[in-house]
Amino acid sequence: MSDKDSLSRRTFLKATGGTAGAVAIAGCGDSGNGNGNGNGNGNGDDDTPTATPEDETVYTTEAPKAQEAWETVENNPGPDAEDIRTEAFVEIEEAVRDDMVLLPLYHELTEWFWYDWVDMPKFGSLGIHRLQHNTTTVDTSSDEKDENVLVMINGTMSTIDPIRSDDTASGRVIQQMYENLVNYINGNPEIENQLADSIEVSDDGLTYTFNLKQGVTFHGGGEMTAADVKYSMRRLAESPNSVRANFVLDSGFLGVEHETDDEGNVVPDSLALEVVDDYTLEMTIQTPQPAALDILAYDAFGVMPEGYVGDVEGYDGEVTADEINNEAENGTGPFEFEEWASADFAEVTAYGDYHGDGPELDGIRWSIIEDDNAHQTAYLERNLDLFTIPTSFYNPDNVDAEEDDQGRDAGTYGPLENGDTVNYLGVPTLSVFYVAFNVPQVPKAVRQSVAYVTHHQELIDQVFKGRGAPAFSFTPPGMWPTGPDGYNQWVDNWPYSRNETDRESATQTLNDAGFTADEPFDMTLTTYDSEVFQEFGRLTRDKLDGTGISLELETAPFNTLISRGEEGDLEFYSLGWIWSWVDPAYGLFGFEPENTDTSTMPAETDGYYLDWQVGLEGSDE
Repeated sequence: MSDKDSLSRRTFLKATGGTAGAVAIAGCGDSGNGNGNGNGNGNGDDDTPTATPEDETVYTTEAPKAQEAWETVENNPGPDAEDIRTEAFVEIEEAVRDDMVLLPLYHELTEWFWYDWVDMPKFGSLGIHRLQHNTTTVDTSSDEKDENVLVMINGTMSTIDPIRSDDTASGRVIQQMYENLVNYINGNPEIENQLADSIEVSDDGLTYTFNLKQGVTFHGGGEMTAADVKYSMRRLAESPNSVRANFVLDSGFLGVEHETDDEGNVVPDSLALEVVDDYTLEMTIQTPQPAALDILAYDAFGVMPEGYVGDVEGYDGEVTADEINNEAENGTGPFEFEEWASADFAEVTAYGDYHGDGPELDGIRWSIIEDDNAHQTAYLERNLDLFTIPTSFYNPDNVDAEEDDQGRDAGTYGPLENGDTVNYLGVPTLSVFYVAFNVPQVPKAVRQSVAYVTHHQELIDQVFKGRGAPAFSFTPPGMWPTGPDGYNQWVDNWPYSRNETDRESATQTLNDAGFTADEPFDMTLTTYDSEVFQEFGRLTRDKLDGTGISLELETAPFNTLISRGEEGDLEFYSLGWIWSWVDPAYGLFGFEPENTDTSTMPAETDGYYLDWQVGLEGSDE
């Protein structure tokens, strides 16, 4: 894989990530329905698989197929190779399915609720974490509001540094403080200029000229210039703290021209970024990339002043890497950092010299709540202005909404238990929530047996209360590489008794591998700290009882899931992935087996927590 095995590699994003996910980050995603927080990744100690009862392991794996398919994607980045990439995307999905390293559960309908004293823009299919609240208002004449501050709910955050963000909880806050050259404004799936005034692209599609807005100031003082944009992109590519260097360097992403050293690491200040003048920056990429502007809209490309952090060669920095991670923000957005108490809240205040409209609010406060009961109490006591409703307390009959021209359901929800009727927006987002396995810790027969007993439609109807669509692939149907007909054929060919609880096939598969009711495989499922995923766990445990699997259940906060995943300390776990732009590669990169090696996360690899790389040597279980 040449320089792809180096620090510069950090292959495709994941999460999204989600995730994932991510995922994700920013890319990787947390559930807007209070079902949990998401992003995926992977892990493993070595290439030694878990022993079967006979202490003899037969190795079968689809990892080489997935690895080859991903390399095909990377080696064929141009618009003329779309058909080649399409075939490779499907092959990755096939490998994931046939090895059952990850079981998709549902594609989410994201639903948010708010009281009448709030007036805000609607968000689009790329998610509320992209909603910038500069034009949001709250009615302080209301009896319920005595301060001009929007109070929202959020999941556990990991950072306020754009280059370290790979989860949507962090992304919601970063989006208010930092801005990009371009963005999906308010989550609508159309790229718009943000810090760029205009953009020119050369006839060969390789050189982008960004003409910057003038008069944009940083929160810490000073006008934004092209040198700041270059530094911010250099930091994303070169800093050891970056988790998204591949977005700049790899051909599957931007693929900015650069030099590498003998070990494959990017040579400092070798990116093909030229500061033409204070307000003009040129960027040259290796091959045409139709999604170049979409990639630049990702949170990690947020702009900060040149030399602000000393983690790039040639700069001493005004603040340390730890400070930028936790408190020392310096962006151009409508709000600036105030405070972040890790498990309790985050707060930003209005930036008075913002270059755009507003902000109309004095500030925003995010209450970090993951327990469903505390979550419900907060909105019923009107301590949240904008919130989700945990599925365990959700009643689909309370929705009174009509579909708008973007396919969103807009209307009201009520009554709540306190008698209030609130505003409602339901948006089909590009997302997937799933359970996944650490491959060397969980044998293939066990993974496949979980799929056999998973009744997707039953989950949607009984557990998730209709808040989504059954997922039989990681990639959402609206992005399926071969279109709607191809996706329908994919679903028809699902090999694990689609929409059935097939205990017979699960038991036979386990018995063939030597696992029985008397000598079962012991496994722990770690889910979000959320009642709905706990219910999923209990249902799955009961279905597997007596088949040859003994399932224990545990819960963990989202940031704990991520850190344990990166440490290879999850056998069987729930996460999710939310797409930051419309491209199957943005999610499928996380399945490249070499990128799922948790022993090198998060510095060198950023795939899903699968440790699928063991399968490249012929051993995956």
